[in-house]
Amino acid sequence: MLPATMLLRLGLLVSMLLMNPILSESAVWSIDLGSEWFKIAVVNLKPGQPPISIAINEMSKRKTPSLVAFHSGSRLIGEEASGIAARYPHKVYSHLRDLISKPYPHVSKTLALRYLNYDISPEESRNVAVFKTDNADFTAEELVAMLLKYAVGLAGSVKDAVVTVPPYMGVAERKGLLVSAELAGINVLALVNEHSGAALQYGIDKDFSNGSRHVIFYDMGAGSTYAALVYYSAYNTKEFGKTVSANQFQVKDVRWDAELGGEHMELRLVEHFADEFNKQVGNGVDIRKSPKAMAKLKKQVKRTKEILSANTAAPISVESIYDDRDFRSSITREKFEELCDGLWEKALVPLKEVLTHSGLKIEDIYAVELIGGATRVPKLQAKLQEFLGRKELDRHLDSDEAIALGASLHAANISDGIKLNRKLGMIDGSPYGYVIEVDGPYLPKDESTKQIIPRMKKLPSKIFRSIVHNKDFEVSLAYESDVFLPPGTPSRTFAQYAVSGLADASEKYASRNLSAPVKANLHFSLSRSGIFSLDRADAVIEITEWVEVPRKNLTVDNSTFASANTSTVSGPSSTEESDEKLNTDGGNSNISDPGANDSSTISPGTEKKLKKRTFRVPLKIDDKTAGPGASLSKESFSEAKSKLEALDKKDEERRRTAELKNSLEGYIYDTRDKLESEDFAKISTSQERQSFIEKLDEVQEWLYTDGEDASAAQFQEHLDKLKAIGDPIFFRRNELTARPAASDHARKYLNEVQQIVRGWETNKSWLPKGKIDEVLNEAEKVKNWLNQKEAEQKNTPGYEKSAFTSEEVYVKVFDLQDKVNKVNKIPKPKPKIEKPVKNETESSKEKADATHSSEEGKEETAADAEKPSPDEKADTQSKDHESDHDEL
Repeated sequence: MLPATMLLRLGLLVSMLLMNPILSESAVWSIDLGSEWFKIAVVNLKPGQPPISIAINEMSKRKTPSLVAFHSGSRLIGEEASGIAARYPHKVYSHLRDLISKPYPHVSKTLALRYLNYDISPEESRNVAVFKTDNADFTAEELVAMLLKYAVGLAGSVKDAVVTVPPYMGVAERKGLLVSAELAGINVLALVNEHSGAALQYGIDKDFSNGSRHVIFYDMGAGSTYAALVYYSAYNTKEFGKTVSANQFQVKDVRWDAELGGEHMELRLVEHFADEFNKQVGNGVDIRKSPKAMAKLKKQVKRTKEILSANTAAPISVESIYDDRDFRSSITREKFEELCDGLWEKALVPLKEVLTHSGLKIEDIYAVELIGGATRVPKLQAKLQEFLGRKELDRHLDSDEAIALGASLHAANISDGIKLNRKLGMIDGSPYGYVIEVDGPYLPKDESTKQIIPRMKKLPSKIFRSIVHNKDFEVSLAYESDVFLPPGTPSRTFAQYAVSGLADASEKYASRNLSAPVKANLHFSLSRSGIFSLDRADAVIEITEWVEVPRKNLTVDNSTFASANTSTVSGPSSTEESDEKLNTDGGNSNISDPGANDSSTISPGTEKKLKKRTFRVPLKIDDKTAGPGASLSKESFSEAKSKLEALDKKDEERRRTAELKNSLEGYIYDTRDKLESEDFAKISTSQERQSFIEKLDEVQEWLYTDGEDASAAQFQEHLDKLKAIGDPIFFRRNELTARPAASDHARKYLNEVQQIVRGWETNKSWLPKGKIDEVLNEAEKVKNWLNQKEAEQKNTPGYEKSAFTSEEVYVKVFDLQDKVNKVNKIPKPKPKIEKPVKNETESSKEKADATHSSEEGKEETAADAEKPSPDEKADTQSKDHESDHDEL
């Protein structure tokens, strides 16, 4: 159940969405992709559905384990994978989000710390980990793509989505996540930082026009902890010509510990109980060497920790943990807190750093909102209360779903198909600062080749860099500081580019009169998703040359020669065109016009002027990034896509096989029970029933022997054969009640027809008698047919083909209804309006005048017609009069 405050917030949001929606064919959705769980929020403005809701999985749960497993040739995702995690831990892959685009050594170390014994190896080209499964080898990006594809199904097969990411996720990891989404067929509108999603959910139903406020969002999840400082305010804007107040928030700072979360508390308990079990067994036994034993222990420890959040003591019980031995023990909350000593102070570090670097005091903070499952631990709450000096902590948001709901609002805001009547402006910032460094021949090795992009730079942003150079060069992008590096990142540099074409462009224009040194303009972007990259580069060449222009006056005045305004030509084709129009002067630095004083060289209508022109030539950018951050080649992406599509088809076949197997099994049991009822004795012989039961037994025996590994086609074949025998029997059984019901319906309608006809005779006297007789005759035919068929049916045994069916009766009735409706719709004739009778003389005169007027109009409008003489006109009018008298 959601808290009352959450229900109120959602209610307000629903009303806002419905006030001014722009309906779209498809909705948008968001996924809060965590290291252990993921939650999905769907925005759907279709009638009859809530605008925003949390999607549930096949187990009707609101969150799904972030697990992918491969077992017995099948792929299992989510709850299915969780079901085999304790028995086959080496086949169930977890923490996949945190392994995307990570170096192999970091992945290996991370898995070892969590006692995850996967079969992995380094991939040659990118040095990422490759997970070896029973089916094939997969990278973390491919495994995450499987999770996302599964999420698409839960969201209703909608393509447009927003995906949340923790603030410490770096550029390479974010790019890798986008690759996963593309493999899953998702159109990612944006990656949004988790704290921004929570901030959006917090502020959507609040009014900040009466005062701004600082709020800190403190999130401790399964594997990480962060604190984000957000500033809420309001500003005035114009809307439909009126000044209105609009709310917005800006993320001021975010600090984190990517290696501290609820899971690290659980690992302290795991170590404690592992030592206890080893001590109980003795003989040098160490269950840490058994992945299955550790998987079982971790599963139970998670439950024990949850119990300790509400109780002062908790038991732990693990069946057959090791060598058929059971393990039972207990622990107090006090002992648990003692085991986690040292973690409590570390948990406060992100919060302290945010306050220190912002210059704010605790009393300047309006609220410290807690989100994340690990914030439920009483000891952590006590430490936060002690540090903040507050008796109560702020828990106005749903700690599990706030991020997903806020991200869905962000998806609605940036989607083209949905418009919210009330918006909350979001100004997010980059968690990392960046350094741009240019390197190449003849470039100085100093700070002039570097540019720093500070932390919390607004998302999205465009960055421009210009260098004076005439040779090809390289550009590298790096994180600003060693203090802020994504977990496992071995180097600050995360991208490298080779920029070429500048040397060729410089050489091409070397013979021209350069008015300024050749330079290169570099265009960078910091995307909405927090990805920093080099987008394009241009060579900029400025030249000054004499050109002929239209003469303003007839007198040639050399003193008027002057530099003109710069004209810009973009693109290679435009550049070449401009070259043909220019008169090259040989590249002399002292520009002279030898023909300036020679009137014979100047056309009478033109004169020469000195013009400055700027040419921009696109430069080629080659991505030279190596290691985990390198982009997938087209071949690698296509190969990955093919692997996933093959798995999807196999999964679909597996689901279909399971459904058909269940259908066949259900049909056998259901049919056997029905054949023993009295109804079936009326419509089938004992020999027919016995033969059918024998066939059912035969298929059932096959189902539990050879049918265990049968295909969907085989199950369908057996089901079709059984239905071929059973359908006629079931049809006869259904007709026992359906046929009398149809007959009663027909007779009731026949009586209604008689009443309808009497009503016609009274109220619709204009209806043709022939049509009414047709209806009566048709009704009589139906009545006679029904009497005849019912008489035949009385003499027909129930196990034989029936004399008539309920469907035939309804067809007869529908045909009769159609005839009745057609007659009933015949409209009443309009009354005839009689015109007053005029005497023949007046009528003839009016018609003659009308004819005369008509003929004159024709003569005036016909351009090529000859005008008749007055005698011809009179003759024509006379004929018209005669014609009129004939009609009268």
